[in-house]
Amino acid sequence: MERLKLVLQYFQSNSESISNGICIILALVSVKLYTSFDFNCPCLPQYNKLYSLGVMIVPPIILFFLGVLVNRHTGVMMDEWMRPMGNRSKNPSVVKYLFSAMLQRALLAPMVWILVTLLDGKIFICAFSVSVDPTIFSGLPNNTGLEVTRIMAKIPCKEDAIFRNSSFRKAVSRYVRCYSQAVGWSILLFLIVLGAMGRLIKPCFDDQATFLQTRYWSNYLDVEQKLFDETCVLHARDFARKCVVQFFEDMREDTILHLPFQPTIISVKDEWDDEDEDRLHGITKHDQVDQLLNKWYYNKPELDVTRIAHRPKTCVTWEDWQGRALYSDV
Repeated sequence: MERLKLVLQYFQSNSESISNGICIILALVSVKLYTSFDFNCPCLPQYNKLYSLGVMIVPPIILFFLGVLVNRHTGVMMDEWMRPMGNRSKNPSVVKYLFSAMLQRALLAPMVWILVTLLDGKIFICAFSVSVDPTIFSGLPNNTGLEVTRIMAKIPCKEDAIFRNSSFRKAVSRYVRCYSQAVGWSILLFLIVLGAMGRLIKPCFDDQATFLQTRYWSNYLDVEQKLFDETCVLHARDFARKCVVQFFEDMREDTILHLPFQPTIISVKDEWDDEDEDRLHGITKHDQVDQLLNKWYYNKPELDVTRIAHRPKTCVTWEDWQGRALYSDV
């Protein structure tokens, strides 16, 4: 149980871990789909290869686009690529890094599907049984009156009557399955060697300082987008609450203190929490919100945190008993 909690905490630590977890889940789902999929070869020369290639290619394409859809790097990459320049310059290396990360994760589930189909061999037998030379095997049924091509197309259909008590079908199936598994293991070995060589050779040709900068700013874009979304939710909630409260009762007028004689120090506490005011940041009108969102998209602020943001305060006016203003912080 503790190990499960650690795994869940790892996947919840950042969006990159979440993306890895989603890709692993998609890969497992692809294996489960294949094992539960009832593959029935048409056993017709003109349809065997078409149907088999369709089963081998179409699901990986669907899984690939599904991986692109659920990957958070896709949205971050497209936002960074399509946004106007504004005050913040674009870094093409960050977009390339995000695209590479998205592509690697999206290809995981399709490759698992293809490897599982090749190692299983049923689809390969259906697609290429017609291409096998029957003369290298003994026991070809020759009393059916069918063409050799049609007989070979029926190899995947073990329940067919022409192969009853015949070792020919099993021999051809083993032969084609061996080829299928050889191709599958070769692809898997190639991918592993390619990944290992990439890890070993990449530090020799790439500037590690540049790579660290690219990775940092790609993570920054992801975190910035999440924080912006969370802040928008909090701001919208406070904005909606203030609009609803004002509909029933005007609670946001400037505070006016009437003093009967001389002004004394009085602590004034607003009925709204300071936290709500911090989140609103003085943006309290429909047009102001639209302008703020428009500025964020078309003219993102430069990456400089040394400037101090001045937030407006609530106006407090001190008046004497005759209504004359003694002090105002406007």
